[in-house]
Parts: sequence; C-alpha cells; structure tokens
Amino acid sequence: MQDDTTPPDTPSPRMLSWARNSAIYRLGRSMHTEKQLFDAISRKAREKFEDITDAQVKVLADSAVKFGYDISALDDRTYAETSSRSGMRSGKSRRAVSQKLSQKGVAKDTAAAAVAEIDDFYAAIVLARKRAFGPFRKVPLDDKRKAKELSAFARAGFGFDIGKTILSMPIEEAEEALDAGRHF
Repeated sequence: MQDDTTPPDTPSPRMLSWARNSAIYRLGRSMHTEKQLFDAISRKAREKFEDITDAQVKVLADSAVKFGYDISALDDRTYAETSSRSGMRSGKSRRAVSQKLSQKGVAKDTAAAAVAEIDDFYAAIVLARKRAFGPFRKVPLDDKRKAKELSAFARAGFGFDIGKTILSMPIEEAEEALDAGRHF
C-alpha cells in the first residue's frame, strides 16, 4: 500500500516523453556512449523534476538508452572506432585513445578492438607536425629541446623508441609517412 505523498517508482508519461525527446536532442547533436547518455539523462532528470525518486531516474535513463539503440543512434562500437580514427589523425597515441574511451564508459574489449587499428607511428608524426618537433622543427636542436620533445611524446603516450625515431627522421621521410597514412 502506498500513500499519496510517496511518488510511484514508475515515471509518468510526461517524464518518459521528456526522456525520449532529450535523448533525440542529445544524440542529434553528437555521438554519445551508452554511459554518457545514461548519465546525462539522469543528471537532467534530477534537475527538471522535483521529488523524483532514484528508481524513476533509472527507468528514465534506461528508457532513453533503449530508445537510442532502437533508432540506431547509439552504438558504443561505432563510437569507439570513430574516436580511434579521429584520435590517430589528430596525433593521439593508442594508449591515450584507449584511456579516453575508458573514461567515456566504453567496454574494455570494445575499446581494445577499436584502438588495435591505430598506427602509433603515424599518430606520432602527426603530433610532431602539429608541435613543430623532429623533422618539422624550425630551430636548431640542442639537448634541452631534445629532452622537451621526447617528454612531449612520452606525455602523449608514445614510446621512447617512436619519439627517438621521429626526432632523427629527415623531413622528406616524415612527409612520405604522412602521405602514406592519409587513408585513415
């Protein structure tokens, strides 16, 4: 038996309609992972509806995620693959992309399969070009600059061998490697 002051654990039709519309809006603006959509709907539902129970929030978020899958707008595997390709093209290492996918709530096996396609060497050359390191350097190399550039590669998740190879690479070879990797 339930008294009139306690809301039921099932959300009202208005709440369910709001969750569906909110999912449409969010998924129409950008790709989301299942976890991102679930968290966003949960957070906004608590802000929008007074006296909403945790059970109602969970039902609303679950219904939004289910709706996202029903309309094929939510797919963690596709999200991971797209993020991996984009990360590599922007100079992010396999390790950095994997960490980002993990933070976004993508399952480990899904993330591992997606980052397996990343070519760390190509991504490191892209980073070198963006930061004017190695063959793209505009100033002469000294010990301080070499340490700075190797440190930047390490912070970006690249191994010492990749950083060292790129720092000693001639510009022609780096440009050839970039041109060869443009199909990603």
